Amino acid sequence: MIELLVVLAAIALLLGIVAPRYVSHVDRAREAALRSNLAALRDAIDKFHADRDSYPDKLADLVEARYLRAVPVDPVTERDDTWRLSPPRGQAKGIGDVRSGAAGAGPDGRPYADW
Repeated sequence: MIELLVVLAAIALLLGIVAPRYVSHVDRAREAALRSNLAALRDAIDKFHADRDSYPDKLADLVEARYLRAVPVDPVTERDDTWRLSPPRGQAKGIGDVRSGAAGAGPDGRPYADW
């Protein structure tokens, strides 16, 4: 019985050490995926504008025109409809930039919505 308690204590100690590192790795992976998805969306918007001399009205236009295979998922919110869309400078129509709609801040203290 004592041996079993010693083994359980050792397992609990190891889990206590490993769990925080695992959580931080998951957070860093989400942030890397967010940066990658934002770069892909912004690149697709720029290519759409360069080819058509107008900005897309919605993200689905990028998929329909085959600039993207699908609207990427915001890895922090785990949804594809939470992107914050902003119009191009000096225009009221179209999508000029996209940002995350996630609440919270990244490791540098900047809110995800400012990435």
